[in-house]
Formats: sequence, structure tokens, C-alpha cells
Amino acid sequence: MTITLKAAVSGQTPPTAAPPLSRRPVRGRVDRTVVILASAVAAILALLICYPVGTLVSAAFGDKGLAVLGRLATDPVNQRIVGNTVVLGLIVGVVGTAIGFLFAYAQVRLSFRGKRLLHILAMVPIVAPPFAVATAVITLFGRNGAISSGLFGIKGDIYGLPGLVLVLSLSFFPVAYMNFRGMLESLDPSLDEAAAGLGASKLRVFFSVTIPMLAPGFAGSFLLLFVEGIADLANPLVLGGDYTVLSTRAYLAVTGDYDTGAGAAYALTILVPALLVFLVQRYWTSKRSVVTVTGKPTGHTELITSASVRLPVLAVVCAISALIVTIYLTVLVGGFLKVPGVNNEFTLDHFRFVLTGLGSKAMTDTATLALIAAPIAGVLGMLIAWLVVRKLKRTAGLLDFVGMLGLAVPGTVLGIGYALCYLTPTSVFGVQILPALAGGSAAFAGGVAIVMVYIVRSLPSGQRAGVSALSQIDPAIEEASTSLGAGSGTTFRKVTLPLIQSALLAGLTFAFARSMTTLSPIVFLTTPGIKIMTSQILAEVDSGRFGNAFAYCTVLIVIVLALILLINFLVRKVIFRGRTHSR
Repeated sequence: MTITLKAAVSGQTPPTAAPPLSRRPVRGRVDRTVVILASAVAAILALLICYPVGTLVSAAFGDKGLAVLGRLATDPVNQRIVGNTVVLGLIVGVVGTAIGFLFAYAQVRLSFRGKRLLHILAMVPIVAPPFAVATAVITLFGRNGAISSGLFGIKGDIYGLPGLVLVLSLSFFPVAYMNFRGMLESLDPSLDEAAAGLGASKLRVFFSVTIPMLAPGFAGSFLLLFVEGIADLANPLVLGGDYTVLSTRAYLAVTGDYDTGAGAAYALTILVPALLVFLVQRYWTSKRSVVTVTGKPTGHTELITSASVRLPVLAVVCAISALIVTIYLTVLVGGFLKVPGVNNEFTLDHFRFVLTGLGSKAMTDTATLALIAAPIAGVLGMLIAWLVVRKLKRTAGLLDFVGMLGLAVPGTVLGIGYALCYLTPTSVFGVQILPALAGGSAAFAGGVAIVMVYIVRSLPSGQRAGVSALSQIDPAIEEASTSLGAGSGTTFRKVTLPLIQSALLAGLTFAFARSMTTLSPIVFLTTPGIKIMTSQILAEVDSGRFGNAFAYCTVLIVIVLALILLINFLVRKVIFRGRTHSR
């Protein structure tokens, strides 16, 4: 692949007779810009992640925390809570991974109409609040649900483990879907052709070629969904019933018993398996590499038209898609009903409450904080990716690991950690270096801490996208810029960022959507001066005002979609002025 640098810095292309550029830095030569940037990034990550997590671990090993940890090991009730958490994570990991794979396989390998619609349906949960599904499921399938009671007359009980598995699997399967879709699109079709040429049937090709090539995807998706399942707070609060898990126990310890030591101990119990799973995943991906011979797909993948394969897969996918459509239509329509499922008279009172009452402040506050956090998270992710892939050697792995901790550290753990360390001023050796950042008495009513949490939770997606994009770009293009006299900072700003603008856009989009819909860490940091929409929705659900909750969810989804379109327009047409870069 030939890459040409067109007047990136000086307007002149490097002379053809110049000696080849060395791809290794000169030994003993220190790039001050890189040192400054790396030090600044390390300090930011320490404040965003390391300090809160370290504070939580310290609190968990205090007197109250140790007492709780002891009861977790000896008390049957607490042991059952730990078991409930692990079982929930395992089932959600298996079911969510299977759903994601089926959707991706249908999208990439099967021949049928409506693929764009299927993709949209698979991505809807990303822009929706985490417990919108739970609220709709209660309305549809609860003890007095519109479907379970009204249509079929079956008194079902959706609360507990079955309901949680259903809701969490439908909420988080897009993670597995995106993973499998990318892997299936990158598989070399010649491998299937070679196996078929040797006489293997399509079923045997599927199990002997396709599935082994996707093994890292299955492992990675299962581990990610396991972490999401054990760490989720919103859905167990709404739909858990008597099925208590560690996240709800930690939440009740902090907000109900005002016992931060106990909350830290419960959170630590969630953190340990989450970190272990994260480390196993990194070890798996670093040791097990599944690649094609050429590194790029060759030829065209033949879509499957056989009814024996298409019909079973599409039947399952269509059934799940119908359930997704039903759930989100319930969210949309429920905002216009007086009491959804009970009194279905049309009303605009719920939207009037959201748009003119407390909801108006919640919309403004949430959107403002998310718009502040998204560009910081996006640029920081690209900067970390650039340092890891291009500039750092010995410390690259450590920096990459710390940056990705926002994905590994559960939201409940992060929220309690922030509440413990940033409710009071931060001091080092008796010298105050930071004022209180969380709580009603802090600056901007604690909004700074909320923005920091948004950045931590959004950073890993942009970082991974940046690493992937930079790995596909020949380093010579940046070295050419340096040889023309540009410093590392100028090269990053004028050459690297434009080349990875698609990764930057993906990071910005996900950062904004994640910030607008996150709840687990924010519930510990909200104050009377800051209204967050997800926290307000939870309050409405707890009070049984499902109509207001549905109206909030609908408005939130509309805001997320509208501002994502605006972000895409600004990045492509204003910041980069419509420039595209071929590689």
C-alpha cells in the first residue's frame, strides 16, 4: 500500500532521493513534547481513575469494610447475594453473546431484505437509557401487564432472575453484535471456499472454519457482557424484586444506611471479578491471534440462500426484533397515556411535565455536561492511542491498561470511589491541590465530578478505535512530517488527527451517547443543584409514575440522536471541512 503525504506541513513532498526514514527513534534523543503530553495524560488518568479506585479499596479494608467482607465469606445470606451476582453475569454473558452473534451472522452472511432496518434495531439500545427496557417490560409482562394479563390472562411474574436476564441481554447485546459484525466482515472468504472445495458441507464449514476464527470474539463478548451483567445497577433496582445482587446491596448501603465503608466493601467484591475478567480478556487477545493468510479479505463473500440455514436464524432474529420493536414502541406510546397499561387515555401531561417542569433543567444540565465531556474524552482517547502506538515503548502497555480501566471498573464502584475521594478537598502532604469536586457545596454544584465520570466511562471506546485506526496507517507518513521540521505536537494535530478522523468521530459519538444514558456512577453524585435525566427517570419509576418515565426516555432518545447528528456534521464539515484521507 502506497501512502502519499500532500503538503501536510510545508507544502512540499519529500524528495525521492532522500535516504529512507528510520522507524525507530534515535537512542538518547528525548522528544520534549511527547514527555510533556505523556506526563499530562498520566496525571489526568491518575485523578480520573487511579485515585478514586485506590480510595475505594482503602475504605473497603477499613474496620466497617472488613466486617462486611467477613460476612460475605461466612454469612449464608451474603453468600447467596454473591452467587446471585455471578449467576446473573454468566447467563447474561451467554444469552447476550448468542443474540449478538445471530444478529451479526444474519447481517453479514445471510441473503434477505431489510438489513439496514435490522442494523438500526440492533443499535437502538445504545442510545436508550439503561432501564427503559425494564420499565417497558414491567408494563407489558408484569403482574398486571398489558400483554401478560390483558391479552392472554396469564398472571406472570417478570421480576427476579428471568426478567433481569431478558432486560440485560436486550440492553447489552449490541456490544457483541458490533464485535461479531466487524470480525465476520473481515474474514477471508477464500477460507470457506477452500473448505468447500475439499468437499465440506456448509454446516461443517461453519463449525470447522467460521466458529474457530471467531473464538476471540466469543470470548471477548462473553467477558464484556459478564462484567456489564454483574455491574449493572439500574435494572436490578427496577426489576430485581427479591433477587438481590451486589450492585443493589452497595447502593443501599451508601444511600440507605449511609455506610460508605460497607458500600466500598460490596463494590470491591464487584471490582475483583470484573478486573480478573478484564485481565483474562487482555491476556487472551495478546496470546491468541486468529488471522487470515493475507491479512485482508480477498474476493466476495457468498451470501447464504439455503432455506435450511436462513429460516431458523431469521426466525429467531425476527422474533427478537419484534420484541425490541414492541418494547420501544411501549416507551414511545407510554408517554402519551395517562397510566400506561391501566388507563390508556391520551394525554400530553407527561411531556408537559418533562418539558416545562423539572425535566427542562434536567435536559439542559445533562446535555451540557455530556457536551463538555464528549470532546475531552474523544481527544484524550486519540492522544492515548497515539502515545501507545507511536511514541511510547516501555510504558505503552501500562498507559493503555490504565486508560481502559474505565471499561473494567464497574459504574457502581466508580461512583462510590468518586463520592469517597472528591466530596472533600484533595490534599498531598498537607497541601491542598484540589477543592471538593463532588457534592452540593462543590463548584458548579458537583458538576465537575460528573463530567469526570462521563470522561472515564467514555474514554475506552475512543481509545480502542484510535489504536485500531493508527495500526492501519504506515508510520512513514508521520515520519515524513517530522523530517520536514514539524514537531510531534504539530504532526499529531495536522497529520495524525485528520487521518484518524473516523475513529475520533466514533469516539465522540459513543462518548456523548454513553454520557447521556449512564446512571450507575452518577446516582451517587447527583445534587439538588444538578439534575441528570437518568437519575430523574429512576426517581419517576421508583414512584410508579411510568408515564413520566416514558416521556423522559423518549425525550432523552430524541436529544441523543439529534446531537449525535450535529456532532457528526461539525466534525466532518466544520472541523475537518469535508476532507477525507485515502490510505
